[in-house]
Amino acid sequence: MKHYREELWFNVPTRRAYLNITGQVQAAIDKSGIKEGLCLVNAMHISASVFINDDESGLHHDFDKWLEKLAPHEPVSQYRHNDTGEDNADAHLKRQVMGRESVVAVTKGKLDFGPWEQIFYGEFDGRRKKRVLIKIIGQ
Repeated sequence: MKHYREELWFNVPTRRAYLNITGQVQAAIDKSGIKEGLCLVNAMHISASVFINDDESGLHHDFDKWLEKLAPHEPVSQYRHNDTGEDNADAHLKRQVMGRESVVAVTKGKLDFGPWEQIFYGEFDGRRKKRVLIKIIGQ
């Protein structure tokens, strides 16, 4: 069995954003030479997420509005976590809802998706450098 590891780095200029990273993940698979296996993609920060969904701007807008209703950023005083001097408790909660990672089958050297599926990096506390791990195993 072969394995391959790569990191993607992001510095999103806004607090929240949704980035389609499907092309970058496929490029890592291409570099790996693995034709059959599994690809793990996970956010290496507790205020960011990796998830699979449709690449449709209205849906991303809906995610943002829904997450902000579930865990509003302000007032920051509503969260005990922010008593430490942080202001990102909402980002931790948003990440918990959207998930840490996604695993996708690799078939014939390609991400084996259903219709419309894409991989996204969800940023909930941006404006600093963060990374995503890609780990591919297979033959």
